[in-house]
Amino acid sequence: MAKKKKNIIPNIEDWPVYKISVDRENFISEMNEFVYNRLTNHFSDLETVLNKAVYMEKQRVKKNPWKVDPADDKSYWYQIGKEIKDAGLKEDRDAIHKIILKRIINRYNQEIVGTFNPKTYRFSKRFLTAFFRKLLNTASGRNHRRFWGNQKQLFEKIKVNGHSELLQKLFTKGTVVVVPTHFSNLDSIMIGYALDEVLDLPAFAFGAGLNLFDVELVGYFINRLGAYRVDRRKKNPIYLQCLKAMTTLSLNRGLNNLFFPGGTRSRNGSVEDKLKLGLLGSVVESQRMTLQQGKKEKIFVVPLVVGYHFVLEAKSLIDQQLQKEGREKYIRTKDEYKSYRKLFKFVWSLFSKKSEIFLSFGEPMDALGNKVNEDGESRDERGDIIDVADYFKSDNEIVTNRQRETVYTKLLADQIISSYSRNNTVLTSHLVAFIAFEAMRNQFPDLEFYTFLNLNVDEMMIPKEDFLALIEKFQLKLKSMSDLDRIKMSDELLGSAEDVMTDGLQNLGIYHSQKPLYLDKKGNIMTEDIKVLYFYHNRLINYDLEGLVVSDTLESASSVSEKIEL
Repeated sequence: MAKKKKNIIPNIEDWPVYKISVDRENFISEMNEFVYNRLTNHFSDLETVLNKAVYMEKQRVKKNPWKVDPADDKSYWYQIGKEIKDAGLKEDRDAIHKIILKRIINRYNQEIVGTFNPKTYRFSKRFLTAFFRKLLNTASGRNHRRFWGNQKQLFEKIKVNGHSELLQKLFTKGTVVVVPTHFSNLDSIMIGYALDEVLDLPAFAFGAGLNLFDVELVGYFINRLGAYRVDRRKKNPIYLQCLKAMTTLSLNRGLNNLFFPGGTRSRNGSVEDKLKLGLLGSVVESQRMTLQQGKKEKIFVVPLVVGYHFVLEAKSLIDQQLQKEGREKYIRTKDEYKSYRKLFKFVWSLFSKKSEIFLSFGEPMDALGNKVNEDGESRDERGDIIDVADYFKSDNEIVTNRQRETVYTKLLADQIISSYSRNNTVLTSHLVAFIAFEAMRNQFPDLEFYTFLNLNVDEMMIPKEDFLALIEKFQLKLKSMSDLDRIKMSDELLGSAEDVMTDGLQNLGIYHSQKPLYLDKKGNIMTEDIKVLYFYHNRLINYDLEGLVVSDTLESASSVSEKIEL
């Protein structure tokens, strides 16, 4: 790979994320005013809003405390509750309620808004680069004595495709919002590193779950890579408005953002087909605010599909999903993730010889979902240039219209979902997982889903010859879909069925202690964990591919079922 180029904005002090950090207190004051005005204009009864927030926060502190929480969390909300109750007996209670509201807003915003220091950023980047290089070298050689060996570049493991060059060109023409799919808590670090090391872009602001700061090593780095804190336990209207203010006002100030419109990690392993409209609404609102201020800067939205051969938290994520759907029919298993040893093992596996990260950038669009060219001009479906400002005008004047902006937000979400589907890069691991799970499921068509999941996995097997035949069938189908721009294929999928199977099996089982899929000595495809296999299978749902796995190519359901005592 070519030598690393200079960043598009060479001086860190010129980066938007740094400028906002320097002006942090003024930015928080701006957020405080924004949220206060929004809440007081929307709610006539502030006492109810305050009481709801206090009740929900007391429940959070009692039932779901984290060690990262402020030491005074319990006493603070007890005191706020007491002040609200005492204010109810006073004539100026409305004024007191407003003062209390301002205090809560400021507390939330002080927690949310992060800091960015060039020195600590440079240090953390050097540390991450050195750490991953050494780890990569050692993992590649499976020899601890090679720890200080040949210096491979981490970004050689990051495979970028799609419209990354157009993203780079647009970066100097407006504010960029990268909206990735979300599978792992490590997504933010990996994407942020790739945007810097591979695409030469300045640091983006991104929302990091407050729970990540419980893991000190992870929190240490995230806190130095442009993160603002998001606490998903807090769902009261005050906190949610503070979060929206963070994204809306930072975009309005020209801060490039990276946020996950799915809201949280994909619990079932599929690419998101539904998005949270709150964050996306911030994009639309911020674009309108910018135009109202007489500025011409545009906000560009760039979908990104992240592809791993395996996911650190796959077992715990699918457990959560199945428990939510199956309730009493399903019993969760132990989480693999919450230990430094597991984290180290994952990173080791991720940068071992055969593992890579795939980043597929979708076509950039404006805040309303229209395609844009390299000059940042928006174009309609016919390719004609259009003016985004016209979307926000009434009687030739840019005005606020919440209902209309809600419609625009839905249109933007639809375009992002469509981009995810088209730019999903199918890896060998995804394909073998999909085929194997569907084939195993087809062997027991009469069993209820959760009954099937609880079967003895030793009875689930696919002859190698049948498996290879299915791979060939899927290769042809995926190639036709790729030609129609309905999906993307990794280069490894273009090889022989035998090579695809070998590569897929090797990568899919590289981390998990119980292999999702393996080839036994008798030449059968087997699984040690059908639930984790289901997680990886789900990467290819929503493409109507299930019908390609025909049960008559496999051992009949009746002959297999006879072996099993239900």
